[in-house]
Amino acid sequence: MSTITKKSILSERILSMAESATIAMAQMARDLKAKGHDIISLSLGEPDFDTPEHIKEAAIQALKDGYTKYTPVPGLPELRQAIVDKFKRDNDLDFDMSQIVVSNGAKQCIANLSLTMLNKGDEAIILGPYWVSYYEIVRLGGATPVIVSAGIENDYKINPEDLRAAITEKTKFIIFSSPCNPTGSVYTREELKAIADIVADFEDLYIISDEIYEYINFAGKHVSIGAFENVRDRTITVNGFAKGFAMTGWRLGYMGAPLEIAKACAKMQGQFTSGATAFGQKAAAYALNADMTPTWEMRDEFKKRRDIVIAGLKEIPGFIVNNPKGAFYVFPDISAYFGKSDGNVTIQNSNDFAQFILLNAHVAVVAGSAFGAEGCFRLSYAASEAQLVEAIRRIKEAVKKLS
Repeated sequence: MSTITKKSILSERILSMAESATIAMAQMARDLKAKGHDIISLSLGEPDFDTPEHIKEAAIQALKDGYTKYTPVPGLPELRQAIVDKFKRDNDLDFDMSQIVVSNGAKQCIANLSLTMLNKGDEAIILGPYWVSYYEIVRLGGATPVIVSAGIENDYKINPEDLRAAITEKTKFIIFSSPCNPTGSVYTREELKAIADIVADFEDLYIISDEIYEYINFAGKHVSIGAFENVRDRTITVNGFAKGFAMTGWRLGYMGAPLEIAKACAKMQGQFTSGATAFGQKAAAYALNADMTPTWEMRDEFKKRRDIVIAGLKEIPGFIVNNPKGAFYVFPDISAYFGKSDGNVTIQNSNDFAQFILLNAHVAVVAGSAFGAEGCFRLSYAASEAQLVEAIRRIKEAVKKLS
């Protein structure tokens, strides 16, 4: 008797896609908290500060002024012009308003770029450790992700010659973030210039520079790789309002790109979401030209927290910790614990370690494997000083069980 195999209603695309590890860990933490456990969640990349009052007031005024309708797909003219001005003022980048596309978060900007630039058989180089979604977004575009990584001994910043060796005729673009999620590392002007000089040798190769953490930079003035003349016309600069303005829930990102690419991304977005929220865009335009004091105060507070976290983690035997210059993450190497056991669980990899910390210390962190770095884990210090001190105390006590 023959049997009929039921086909999956879901696409191969979604079945092969990995779930975001940061979101998955945050959900596990919420589930444990719902069961009554005292969980300190250091897994999500979200500032714990509220959006500054003057930006919220601008949104309220925009609502009162009737900004409740559809917007042009690439963004309101006043926001796009504010972004042009910001790029010139802060980054030495020259764009026309037609080259700016506003999206529902910087993540959508990157998805738009992947879907408009990549074909099956293409390759995209991702500098690692990398933000979790780069890998899956490249795969969504039909291309093969090629990882060029660096370890903690190099402050998680790649050797430029490793990049050159990875470039092939199939390489469409390279993508990276600086300041970096997950490591907090910041590429210097000289290091960015070395990358730019390599890319400049390949006339069909583009750079996607994710600069969402631009304003959370402890190393001085931010440097945009697109400002180098030899790659100016082949760099797409992605940014947004989530991190520097504590506007994560507003879902507003933007890019400056060569005109052909910008038009293609607007076309793609027009078939998915259309334009971002109208009153949010009005407030964002205001934010770019308003008082930045709350942003700088937030940055300074993050720097204080970083120093507290680094000092605490360095006291834990087996932890190797660098000194990140931006964002709000530390990315310790904990590979010394691989193979150790508490008698019940043996730590084989970073996922085992993150699970062990969640269940034994009730602290949620994210396994380094999600970022292409198996020997590490990511800890976000977007939390109060008291929570951070307590979290480190718990982690220190938990790992004493491993031998």
